[in-house]
Amino acid sequence: MKEGTRFQSRGVDRRARLAARLRDKRVLSAPGVFEMVSAKLADSLGFDALYMTGYGTVASYLGLPDAGLASYTDMVNRVQQFVSVTDTPMICDADTGYGGLLNVMHTVRGYEAAGASAIQLEDQEFPKKCGHMLGRRVIPAEAMADKIRVAVETRDDPNFLIIARTDARTTLGLDEALRRGELYAKAGADLLFIESPESVEEMERIGRSFDVPLVANMVEGGRTPVLSRDELQSLGYGLAIFPATAFLAAGAAMGSVFRKIREDGSTVGLDTPLYEFQKFSALMGFDWVADFDRNHAQE
Repeated sequence: MKEGTRFQSRGVDRRARLAARLRDKRVLSAPGVFEMVSAKLADSLGFDALYMTGYGTVASYLGLPDAGLASYTDMVNRVQQFVSVTDTPMICDADTGYGGLLNVMHTVRGYEAAGASAIQLEDQEFPKKCGHMLGRRVIPAEAMADKIRVAVETRDDPNFLIIARTDARTTLGLDEALRRGELYAKAGADLLFIESPESVEEMERIGRSFDVPLVANMVEGGRTPVLSRDELQSLGYGLAIFPATAFLAAGAAMGSVFRKIREDGSTVGLDTPLYEFQKFSALMGFDWVADFDRNHAQE
């Protein structure tokens, strides 16, 4: 079997697994991954899905803010790399679709071919901003509904899920965000992502308003309360993403290590928890390299 054919087959299997998991109504909790180490580590832990965070991916790949600076080419490259080193279904942020309707078609085709299991599209104006920042502006709701219709028409695999996100809550209010969610659901979105509700009461109202699976964006320090899985279940959410937790934890740990080396010139006495070196090497595939070398040793 050719590599491309095998890769596409794996993508089909992952998408079917994710679609089936979301149908069983239990909240699916997906950690955010943002570069290859986080992807491989999360993949090893048996999650039902991983979430490719736009904020973290842009930060790790380009060292830039998530403010519309990453291109389609940048991001689809990351999708393919994440999928290539994991076996877990990957939910992938695609910002605004990187342009108009033709761009959305191209983006959906590219993300699906790269092996994504779900694509997230949002209704912000370009250039977009991170969902928990102020000053976000949205395009007309009907224009976003057209994008969702194009996305649904474009996908080859019906299990390639379309997530429609609205950022209207922060600038236009919850009523407008709910109206947009209804339009996007009618346009064919498989999941709805009402970004940045600001209280449990708002989240409860969102949960009562829709029959399709809902996305809860759990960002520590963001605008939305971070709730337990049972609380999210009771409010009617189907997917909880934790996009920032891992890179915030990694940043804190690396900052602690770097300060120790800067101040003491050594890691002697370091109290930052460390992943065991041999286990980390195994996670990265060095055991496979050793086996390869043994199997192909020159006599």
